Amino acid sequence: MSTSTPPRPDIAPPPLEEAVRSHKQLPRFGGSGLFAGGVVLGGLLSALTGFSWALLVVYGVVLGTLAVYVGSRAVEGKRKATDRLVTCLVVSAFGIAMVPLVSLAYTVISRGAARFDATFFSNSMVGVVGEGGGAYHAIMGTVIITALAAVISVPIGLLTAIYLVEYGTGRLKKAITFLVDVMTGIPSIVAGLFAYALFALFFGPGVRLGVGGAVALSVLMIPVVVRSSEEVLKLVPNELREAAYALGVPKWRTILKVVVPTAIAGLGTSVTLAVARVIGETAPLLVIVGITAATNFDPFDGRMATLPVYAYYQLTQPGVPPQFGIDRAWTAALVLIILVMALNVVARLISRFFAPKTSR
Repeated sequence: MSTSTPPRPDIAPPPLEEAVRSHKQLPRFGGSGLFAGGVVLGGLLSALTGFSWALLVVYGVVLGTLAVYVGSRAVEGKRKATDRLVTCLVVSAFGIAMVPLVSLAYTVISRGAARFDATFFSNSMVGVVGEGGGAYHAIMGTVIITALAAVISVPIGLLTAIYLVEYGTGRLKKAITFLVDVMTGIPSIVAGLFAYALFALFFGPGVRLGVGGAVALSVLMIPVVVRSSEEVLKLVPNELREAAYALGVPKWRTILKVVVPTAIAGLGTSVTLAVARVIGETAPLLVIVGITAATNFDPFDGRMATLPVYAYYQLTQPGVPPQFGIDRAWTAALVLIILVMALNVVARLISRFFAPKTSR
């Protein structure tokens, strides 16, 4: 006795031509070849209409994607052609997004390499008018002020995140979360003005202190630490907390001995990324810290130089001839990029080596 299901009259079988095309495939590099052909055609069209790199990118992406879709539709069918169309759009969007990043990196490296030497890292700007000089004082100022900002921000941010995850309830938790979200969007110049107004109350108008820059950076850093640490602490399984409570461990000790060690990799990563976020800020340091040509290691006594402000003044007030100051500005920007990249690498290493091991 046959148990096969009879065909339903309301569902039409696919057309024969579509079924045949669905089993055909473009050659291995057929899609890439069609896209490259479209790009070549776009280059010719751009040359005929007045060549520019922007038109070449637009025409190339549009015609290349269209060529892939039409060729795939003719050979492989509608479904595969739609898949290739979306793939081309995603890859093209990624490529276009990478253009300014690659261009920025190439420009900074090519122009900053001119003064990337030992003198730049060992000399200050005392007595330097044209050629020579370095950014030793600015590098040390950046390290000192950023470290001081981290000392202020990390304990406050971590303790706030622990409160929101482990203790906070009701209106107070909502109010703190709202204020943290608002602080996340504060412009950096507002943080600098706040620090300047705060220290002007105690030291009078015109105050310039490195610790004021640390306070300004901490205003920007605290909400980043709170939000990222809060999300990391939420990832700790509740079963670990419940197991500790079942053994009679107090809550504060559970947090200290179970929750924080489990989330230590994520917490370290969040702190490192928060430091990378503020190390390149210019506006608040320009307002409250200022600039100096000499080396100052005391953040509680007078002006200090920092790399972002150093690069700003070298670019806007390069001296005569101006090329030497401009070269120093590009090298300072390159050093800043290297510092931020190094901090991101450190964050990844922390996340990799300090994450809890789940395998036996």
